[in-house]
Amino acid sequence: MREIPSEALEDLNTSAQQGDMNAQLMLGIMYEYGQGVPQNYREAAKWYRKAAEQGDAEAQYNLGVMYDIGRGITQDYQEAAKWYLKAAEQGMSHAQNNLGIMYAEGLGVLQDYVQAYLWFSLALAQGVQGIVKNLERLSEKMASNQIIEAQKLAKEWKSKK
Repeated sequence: MREIPSEALEDLNTSAQQGDMNAQLMLGIMYEYGQGVPQNYREAAKWYRKAAEQGDAEAQYNLGVMYDIGRGITQDYQEAAKWYLKAAEQGMSHAQNNLGIMYAEGLGVLQDYVQAYLWFSLALAQGVQGIVKNLERLSEKMASNQIIEAQKLAKEWKSKK
């Protein structure tokens, strides 16, 4: 672990305590990966939540992942889906993919293949790897009218952005 000068860490902590969203996100990342501070998933989740509540898409996604896998906090698929949705709505492709998985599997949300297809399609449009297989597997479970509906929703969503 590479040490960060204590003054720099103090300044970052002060900024985060004062509500600086970027500093909160940075502390979350540092604690999650043990960069310059001892690794501490609970601290990471705490700082991600503060930044996520202010609307930071990366923090929302990271907090979603922590809830999804139960890292530093109790696993909770509903909370994971909630945070993925917030990040996905801001265009974060990995959140869109993960939200698609949640809908496809019915994890934390009601299983909904149309919604799964929508979010997978949006992530694919941004170049997320592996989505084609997700869409192919999902398409096998869907009626053609469901696929058409999902494609229509994706087109509408993209036109709003």
